[in-house]
Amino acid sequence: MKHAVLLVNLGSPDSPAVPDVRRYLNEFLMDPRVMDVPWLLRRWIVGMILIRRPRQSAHAYRSIWTPEGSPLIVISRRVQRLLQQRLGLPVELAMRYQNPSIPHAVTHLAQQGINWAHLIPMFPHYAMSSYETAVVRVQEEMARQAPHIRLTVEPPYPDHPDYIRALVESARPWLEKGYDHLLFSFHGVPERQIRKSDPTQRHCLQVNDCCHTPSPAHERCYRHQCLRTVEAFVSRAGVPQGRWSVAFQSRLGRDPWLRPYTDEEIMRLAKAGVRRLLVICPAFVSDCLETLEEIGIRGRETFLEAGGREYELIPCLNEHPLWIDTLEGMARRAFGMDPSSAGGAPVNSAAAFPPRP
Repeated sequence: MKHAVLLVNLGSPDSPAVPDVRRYLNEFLMDPRVMDVPWLLRRWIVGMILIRRPRQSAHAYRSIWTPEGSPLIVISRRVQRLLQQRLGLPVELAMRYQNPSIPHAVTHLAQQGINWAHLIPMFPHYAMSSYETAVVRVQEEMARQAPHIRLTVEPPYPDHPDYIRALVESARPWLEKGYDHLLFSFHGVPERQIRKSDPTQRHCLQVNDCCHTPSPAHERCYRHQCLRTVEAFVSRAGVPQGRWSVAFQSRLGRDPWLRPYTDEEIMRLAKAGVRRLLVICPAFVSDCLETLEEIGIRGRETFLEAGGREYELIPCLNEHPLWIDTLEGMARRAFGMDPSSAGGAPVNSAAAFPPRP
């Protein structure tokens, strides 16, 4: 068997120019797993958003763009190279939206004669708008271009021991500086998507304390998995009770999203007397617009204007050596090279997800 690893992250515009941002937003928002409403309604909503949002987003992208390009793409390329050096195997990188594209990555795998690819979604937590859409898009492209390639998929890893260890150790220099409060900010999702992803259709956001009440729904519950990450992190890092909280960022539209909202929580903490605030974003493994601009720039402004004094964003895992160790372990376990490695077993590509509108 000729093995390869495929890393898939969310994506970025090709440039911070308004036309490129509009193209990216159109592809992203028209995904039925991101905006899960019927096509005609989705097309109308996205059309309205694209009137003004691309210019606003382009300004935000310009504030974090580097000479090498999009931070997300630049960091992901470095991770790709480091992992390939470790494994001695081909490692392909793709973005769910825009470039480098999933079709291009699958073409390259086929051209190299690969017959077993292990997909590692760069999303530690299951959500239909991130993990699920990435897996489904790769499955579709594999079936179209290279049905002979065996595809296995890394399951979500919210409390994978190696991931938690990497997350804690990468954050330790900031934790050791001292802080009043640590805020865990996860990307938000609409509450309706939590309910839709519940295979039982009667647990998530319906049962009292649903995230801590055992249920098969937890295998696909984003909120439950985020809380698992927090609990594992707090335990390993020794964060004192009462000095941390959880919030959800990046909401869009008027429908209810997971609460509390990060911007409101940042303001609440400042007004409650927190003077030194640390923020970490465990749902993102690479720094991007949502971490660098939304949390790093706008979050800081909100905190300082509300009376806070010191505000620091803990960087994402990015190229931390322990994160590369984690990815290497996932790949070696998938291919049977290191069966003793901790974590869940990879799943076959036949894993089915429900159709979306």
